[in-house]
Amino acid sequence: MKNIFLFLTLSSAILFTSCEGDPGPQGPPGGVEYAKVFEVNVNNYQYDGGVNQLYSSLFTYPFNVYESDAVLAYRLSGTDNTINPPGDVWTQLPQSVFYNDGTGDFFQYNYNYSFLSVQFTIEGNFPLMNMDPIDATGQVFRIAVVPAEFARTNPSMERVLEVMRANDGEIDKLELGEVN
Repeated sequence: MKNIFLFLTLSSAILFTSCEGDPGPQGPPGGVEYAKVFEVNVNNYQYDGGVNQLYSSLFTYPFNVYESDAVLAYRLSGTDNTINPPGDVWTQLPQSVFYNDGTGDFFQYNYNYSFLSVQFTIEGNFPLMNMDPIDATGQVFRIAVVPAEFARTNPSMERVLEVMRANDGEIDKLELGEVN
């Protein structure tokens, strides 16, 4: 009886380990996607005197964005000439700018977003129609769309690019024709 039981057990094991079915469909490419990044150049803003605010057009994303994703925005605020070649300096929004003229005037670059588009705003404590045009034209913004889990770390632009294994030359730049 022990021999029959042993024989049936071994036969079953061999039978089930040698069976193979049809292969399933190919899965999605591997790898974890941490962020997608693109740039926009805001050359002009519309003024809303009722709330004393400047606002840009809406920029739609050049890829799919989900409601659970976090959208981070950075403003090109200068160049670091201490390195060779010089590198861009990005400041995360919101960014406040204070005038050193004794008036106490300041303004703030900010942004609003949904999973469909992003819009840039400038708010201030003085009539923004009197703002120096250099502060409101030709502003370059970089938008990083980050899955919620990675966004909890509030990464810098350098960290986002490092994790993506990307450099500045690989960032999509939206042209004015791609603005809604």
